Amino acid sequence: MLEFLRNKKILIVVAHPDDELLGLGATMNKLVNEYNVKTHVIILGEGITSRSDSRDLIKWEEQLLTHKMNIDNARKAIGYHSVKAYDFPDNRFDSVALLDIVKVIEKEKESFIPDIIFTHHGGDLNIDHQRTFEAVMTACRPMSHETVKTIITFETPSGTEWRANTDPRHFLPNFFIAVSSDNLEAKIKGMESYEFESRTFPHPRSPEALRIQAQRWGIAVGMSYVEAFNIVRSIN
Repeated sequence: MLEFLRNKKILIVVAHPDDELLGLGATMNKLVNEYNVKTHVIILGEGITSRSDSRDLIKWEEQLLTHKMNIDNARKAIGYHSVKAYDFPDNRFDSVALLDIVKVIEKEKESFIPDIIFTHHGGDLNIDHQRTFEAVMTACRPMSHETVKTIITFETPSGTEWRANTDPRHFLPNFFIAVSSDNLEAKIKGMESYEFESRTFPHPRSPEALRIQAQRWGIAVGMSYVEAFNIVRSIN
């Protein structure tokens, strides 16, 4: 089934620096190295200022610059082609007009002209992930001129699985990509580039937890390591 991704242009739309790695880092590494895809990542939010009581860009200026360097180091670890980072307020996407986020995605779409978009699961606990999903779906309304034929969502450790058990919007994958140990190690190396995001076990973003997660989905489908996805729409 992966042949439908071969030679395609894939746009990855995420809320924060590191989400692109957490969601599909191993898969990107595989697709770039084995399937001749062209990849472009959009990171919508600056990803750090919510750690203060109020948003203060001056206070976080040094860390924000480090974050930008971390993004490029993570890109090199995975080997994906290009990235554009924006500065929507971290964990405050609900304070921004949805249309403003949609316009950014539309602009990037017009420039890159992707066939496929990967983005966050719409039921994540994190409000920025929810709004990113909504903006992608709005920017990709299925009209006759729409070039994006497939939209796929991924889980984001420490955002997806923390949704309340009683919430009906849980992540239910229907598409699984087997990855190699090398693909997985590229993902983990990329995550280690993010100085402010990597955590120690048993946090979901720790190297050990990322390996366990890949094994967990692998066990579910009879493989060694797997990243799990949900195909929201695919037009063939």
